[in-house]
Parts: sequence; C-alpha cells; structure tokens
Amino acid sequence: MSLPPGPERPVPIVELGVAEAYDLLSNRFGVRDLPPLEAIENEDWGRDALLSRFLDLAPADLAAAGLTWDEDSPGHSDLDRRPD
Repeated sequence: MSLPPGPERPVPIVELGVAEAYDLLSNRFGVRDLPPLEAIENEDWGRDALLSRFLDLAPADLAAAGLTWDEDSPGHSDLDRRPD
C-alpha cells in the first residue's frame, strides 16, 4: 500500500508531471532559461529535460521543497545521493 506524500514523506522527482516540474523549477527555484511549457508539455524529451534540471539544484534545496531522488523512500530519504 502506498501512502500519499506528506511533509514527512518527500515526493520522488521522477513522479513529477511536466507542468508540476516546470512550476517548481521556474517559481520555486527561479530557473529562467526553460523553454515555453507549451513547447515541451506533450513531449517525452521535454519531461526528461525538465527533470534533469533538478540535478543542478542543491540537495538541501530539494529537501526544503519536499523532493527526493529516492523512489523507494520510506519517509526518510538520502538526498545527498544523486542518480548515476
């Protein structure tokens, strides 16, 4: 049984949708050099490109936003680990 994410349960970045990732990157993290959402929202490469931009962010910033790279997080993630 999967529990919904909460403050104590970070959201895996790979579970973000295109619009949600775009909003976080542009509004929460201030990334300004993104292509227009309309140009990438229905493209597989667009989602991949957006999610890869989270690699440029500090683990502490991701944690503060309630995000993790760990898909198997039981509620306590190791945000210092980056995907290979």
